[in-house]
Amino acid sequence: MVAAYPEEAAARRRWIEERRGNRNAVDPWQPHAFFIEEECSENRTTVSVATIFLTNRECPWRCLMCDLWKNTLAESVSSGAIPAQIDHALANMAHHRVRQIKLYNSGSFFDERAIPSSDYGEIARCVSQFERVIVECHPKLVSESVLRFRDLIGTELEVAMGLEIANPETLARLNKGMTLDDFANAAQFLTRNGVSVRAFILLKPPFTTEAEGVLWAKRSIDFAFDCGVSVASVIPTRPGNGALDALAASGQFSPPRLRSLEEVLDYGVGLKRDRVFADLWDLKQFSECAACLDARKQRLNTINLAQQPQRAVVCSQCER
Repeated sequence: MVAAYPEEAAARRRWIEERRGNRNAVDPWQPHAFFIEEECSENRTTVSVATIFLTNRECPWRCLMCDLWKNTLAESVSSGAIPAQIDHALANMAHHRVRQIKLYNSGSFFDERAIPSSDYGEIARCVSQFERVIVECHPKLVSESVLRFRDLIGTELEVAMGLEIANPETLARLNKGMTLDDFANAAQFLTRNGVSVRAFILLKPPFTTEAEGVLWAKRSIDFAFDCGVSVASVIPTRPGNGALDALAASGQFSPPRLRSLEEVLDYGVGLKRDRVFADLWDLKQFSECAACLDARKQRLNTINLAQQPQRAVVCSQCER
């Protein structure tokens, strides 16, 4: 019998942790992944972005939907480890003409236990040649340290924060440890100080139906833009972290359909307020039709890069 998801925050944390598997083996002196991707820039041109997934201590929160803990450490990294990781990744991507860089660390860049602030100067040395540096952070850890890092890098800074969903009741059940006001206040602090903001939005998190998932993803895009966000990235909620699999077994979660992601991206781009991206990683698990999967993925990618509506995919197999 599947144990019910608790209502109290402390009990939720235990419930989530009890359903985890093992962490992957990672090296504190090397990033656990890095690659080049293309993205539509703030100037509506396509730019190459170096994306580095840094290895560091796990986030202090235990979000219900998170699987990023799988590539984290149980302890803080030594001083010098993070700059060494960045140097390693960039040395292996040196032949690419890259204009922007993402330093994603499976948690919060401005968490002192994850990224030592004593390394900010060396990190700045690594990234100051890029037009824009994008890092991620929990809204509650946005503080003056962001401004210190901004001044050190001497280039455009963007902070990505998980909004997840603009429904306050569902957000609370995700165990993220923040409110919509926390997000809005952090976004206001950042934009007031010349730092751009990117919001991560979940499509169909637990406890929502397909229709509710689409509706709240759209409302979350609206909320993000109202907060001054310049990029809204829509991420289909994926199983595989233990907790979501348990909720799936009890009928409280199922992954969204690919067509729902298409509808939400079409809505966001149609607003013409700012950039909206669909996360395209492993789309196959959301598709109900192998015949049109590639066409739908290509359409979403084109919208991501052009930020313009595209003709809908018509599939004879789906129409049956």
